[in-house]
Amino acid sequence: MTYNVGDVVQMKKKHPCGSDTWQIWRVGMDFGIKCTGCGRKVMIPRNKFEKSVRKILVQAKNDELENKID
Repeated sequence: MTYNVGDVVQMKKKHPCGSDTWQIWRVGMDFGIKCTGCGRKVMIPRNKFEKSVRKILVQAKNDELENKID
């Protein structure tokens, strides 16, 4: 499975704020993800991220990849 910056994914467990959707802002050995509910940013290792993803909800378009996510 390939993940891109800007994708919105659903995780298996919910964040303490109640949201289970996250937006990817960094891809590499570690993934940077941002909670869509409260805006909290976290970094997690690739293997833990790939095990925790349930599905991709929104795939980023190629032209959106050039824009930075705040």
